[in-house]
Amino acid sequence: MLRRRQFLGSLTALGGTYVLGGCGGGSGAGAGAGANDPHVVTAASAGTFYGINGHYDYRYTPAQVVTIIKRMGCSTYRLGCTDDPAQLKAVVKLAQALQAAGLTLFVLIDLSIYDASRVMFASESIAYERGRSCAATVATALAPYGVTMYECGNELTREGDIVLDPTTAGTKAADFNNTNWPVMRGVIRGMIDGVKSAQPAAKCGVNFTVADIGASDALWDGVQPDGSSGHPVVRWDMTTWHNFEVYGDILNIGSDGSGRRFDLPAYCQARYGVPFLLTEWNTGPEKGAAYRASYISAQLASYFAARRTKNIQSVMYYELDSGDETFGLMIDGTILSQPYDAFTNFIAAHPETA
Repeated sequence: MLRRRQFLGSLTALGGTYVLGGCGGGSGAGAGAGANDPHVVTAASAGTFYGINGHYDYRYTPAQVVTIIKRMGCSTYRLGCTDDPAQLKAVVKLAQALQAAGLTLFVLIDLSIYDASRVMFASESIAYERGRSCAATVATALAPYGVTMYECGNELTREGDIVLDPTTAGTKAADFNNTNWPVMRGVIRGMIDGVKSAQPAAKCGVNFTVADIGASDALWDGVQPDGSSGHPVVRWDMTTWHNFEVYGDILNIGSDGSGRRFDLPAYCQARYGVPFLLTEWNTGPEKGAAYRASYISAQLASYFAARRTKNIQSVMYYELDSGDETFGLMIDGTILSQPYDAFTNFIAAHPETA
């Protein structure tokens, strides 16, 4: 949570907008990489559109989380964990409670490219094995409780050892570190394979942010940032993305260089043919309650209108409780009325079936 606030705060300090200019939706894996890559589009699952982020170590009991989520009108609850026994124990209890209530628990396997000492994994194979072991443990523990959707990594393309310049938009593969790229690819591949080893029918998402189609295309195509091909490909069942206001409008996002802005979910639908999930979205931590409420209403309206044409399966607000007024809708159960009301009133007026 602290890293999120520091990162967004630093971008705001640089001028309040992340994307630096308009650009077309060109592939980072080479010119026209998506032009002749047809897919049979996998339809998004119904019943998971309205979601919210939380954490396994909240002070709320699982029963309280269920009550809060249902009262808000959400159907999906996202949180992260690793194979740490204490984390898994807490997440299993939440999974049991959400399953009994007919709600969806969307689990982020929150493994990075580093070991416990914050040393980057030494090779792609070592990263792969750690990812596979961690994900298999998580998926095995949660399988009995109806968890079938997993996000394999959290903004890994934005790790300091992966992105070359964090102020770039990420639309080119060359925006990323060629030497360290295999480590990231390995841990993502390992997490996907680990989940599938425990739950073959589970759905795995890979997470990106800003306008990182250069990274997503390169992973999908087995391409290195230096343009070399023939490397292991990564295949996911869901494309997941994070979009905070400072990055630009995800339905009309810009990037570095010249050219048109582009519709990122539409690009991903055409390029990968799988459902698109916006697993974190919000404005910045510096915004006041009135501004945040207005932003919530406007963004939900935009996402709701686009959900079918862009194959958007879920939009998960970040977050339920941030411990202060920077992101959350409540603090220790006390409602922050303006953002909370904007969020819940929109959901009440716009059922997913509409």
